[in-house]
Amino acid sequence: HVQLVESGGGLVQAGESLTFSCAASGRSFSHYTMGWFRQAPGKERDFVAAITWSTGSSDYADSVKGRFTISRDNAKNTGYLQMNSLKPEDTAVYYCAVHILGSVYMAASYGYWGQGTQVTVSS
Repeated sequence: HVQLVESGGGLVQAGESLTFSCAASGRSFSHYTMGWFRQAPGKERDFVAAITWSTGSSDYADSVKGRFTISRDNAKNTGYLQMNSLKPEDTAVYYCAVHILGSVYMAASYGYWGQGTQVTVSS
């Protein structure tokens, strides 16, 4: 049984930082890409960042480039999302996910999802 457990959300003020972690269990994801998505109320689930487990290469949505950093620890089967200089428009529920097939930028390409963690950024 595959499980992704997220932690690290919360309420912060604009300009502050948060770090998410996403611990995977049930199997090794050393050959898969992990992604982070976010969903604001009334909006679609949008791509935030992705990282390959094997090479560590990463990509980001334009809206978070330079502020967010995705990383992973293969030994711990855990991924991380460091979010700096947070803005009110970053407010959303954040999800980690494991990519299965297709574009890494599309939520439909991911087969395993975390439970979601709320981030609220006040101005």
